[in-house]
Amino acid sequence: MAKTIQEINQKIKEGKVVVVTAGEMKEIVAQKGIKEAARTVDVVTTATFGPMCSSGAFLNLGHSRPKIKVGGGRAYLNNVPVYTGLAAVDIYLGASAIPDDDPRNQIYPGEFKYGGGHVIEDLVAGKSVNLKVSTYGTDCYPRKELEAKISLKTINDAVLFNPRNCYQNYNVAVNVSRKMIYTYMGPLKPSLGNANYCSAGDLSPLLNDPYYRTIGIGTKIFLAGTEGFICWPGTQHNPKVKRFKNGIPQSPAGTLALIGDLKHMSPQWLRGVSMLGYGTSLAVGIGIPIPVLDEETARFTAVRNEDIYAPIVDYSKSYPQAKTEVIGYVSYAELRNGIIKIGSKKVRSAGISSLVKAREIANVLKDWIHKKKFYLTQPVAPLSGAESGFKLKDLKGK
Repeated sequence: MAKTIQEINQKIKEGKVVVVTAGEMKEIVAQKGIKEAARTVDVVTTATFGPMCSSGAFLNLGHSRPKIKVGGGRAYLNNVPVYTGLAAVDIYLGASAIPDDDPRNQIYPGEFKYGGGHVIEDLVAGKSVNLKVSTYGTDCYPRKELEAKISLKTINDAVLFNPRNCYQNYNVAVNVSRKMIYTYMGPLKPSLGNANYCSAGDLSPLLNDPYYRTIGIGTKIFLAGTEGFICWPGTQHNPKVKRFKNGIPQSPAGTLALIGDLKHMSPQWLRGVSMLGYGTSLAVGIGIPIPVLDEETARFTAVRNEDIYAPIVDYSKSYPQAKTEVIGYVSYAELRNGIIKIGSKKVRSAGISSLVKAREIANVLKDWIHKKKFYLTQPVAPLSGAESGFKLKDLKGK
């Protein structure tokens, strides 16, 4: 029998809800079957934790005396540049921002120990950071220079807004060339010396809801230790890719734009990242509840690593060029074993995301729901590319 989100929320309120992690759901389905799992389980918690470069924070600094127009000027937080093309004291701090010129900060050409993601982590950790502004004066904003210490306690607003997170499947990066290369997927050794991937596999949110039947705009989520929301499809959201028979995309597909209150987040789930030879990023912890509305939902959340295949891509060729060529596919079960086979060669594989932290997030979200601290929300609209025939009424019930 189909369920609705309202019915599941009532179960949460009454303390009768059955919540399991995506890992636990695989075992329940294996033991009891799809039909019984759909009947007994109400919510499946999914999660991921890894570097997500398309992340950042909007900060409203509050006004100084006399007032200053940061918008249109140049501003830095701990020597990291921020975007100022907004209003007088609104700025955007990007995770990949790096200092303009500070040789002391470089441990390798193109490598920075400290960037936008690290500033965000410091702010969330309660630290003060140095704000430096240089701009032009106006009659209403006469001040031209400002240097001060700020923290999340002293500024008006701090909103984490990530344009593209939670990729639905992603490349396994390799290097076929004869020289070492440095990428956002980490250093890649020559001649297929290693293979890097970045996904929680069968715990990952959009791999447990491949056609976005329950995950949509307005879905409430775990975002870096507090409640957040899916506010739009992420940039580069591309659901119209070829898929395997189980719905898993054969190439990077869906993405999510996320938003939440930075002031309530935890540095445990927001960590600055430095990628050798590439730059900086931000590791983000995300957990998404999937309401088990019917047997189809249960079937999708039963997907296992051996059923999920990721494309293998040569970054020495595809990434300098516009066209990405897939040289093969490999299952996440094989990737997790630490050795994959490409042609006749055995290649060592490693993840640059944390499965341990993803599992922890799934359990934290499960606990929140059990303790009535977290209720599910009704999507206000489906993500573009949602399964044909999907309508809001399918979630709301009669």
